Amino acid sequence: MLDFLKSKQQKFFSATEEAKIVHAITAAEQQTSGEVRLFIESKCRFVDPLDRAAEIFLQLKMNETADRNAVLVYVAKQHKQLAIFADEGIYKKAGQQFWNNAVHTMIAEFRKDNYAEGIIEVIHKTGDLLKMNFPYNAVTDKNELPDDIVFGK
Repeated sequence: MLDFLKSKQQKFFSATEEAKIVHAITAAEQQTSGEVRLFIESKCRFVDPLDRAAEIFLQLKMNETADRNAVLVYVAKQHKQLAIFADEGIYKKAGQQFWNNAVHTMIAEFRKDNYAEGIIEVIHKTGDLLKMNFPYNAVTDKNELPDDIVFGK
């Protein structure tokens, strides 16, 4: 296990919310070769949350997927920061506007204290994008990364 991780599930989500988020990740990945992960922590160590998301993306070895089509949703709850970091395979296909819209979707829900709902909505949209650009292939597809939520410090 990576040393920067520790479990704080109950601080961020109820058990029901956590189960819904993990289900959304699993459902999204069942239609694509792409991978989606969620990383939650209290505070962002960097000024720019996208820089922190990039660091975590590499630490979780998300850049090692075969098609370079992994997406990390990052949230620093106490600092009220978030980012979505996509590997080059899917980032280029979606374009910057898609990622900007996804961030705005989360922000809109977070402002209403709908953290789980905002994350789930973005996971669904990301899953649809991945499905369109990297469709599921029953012969070659495998789940390259775990579907669980990763909780940081």
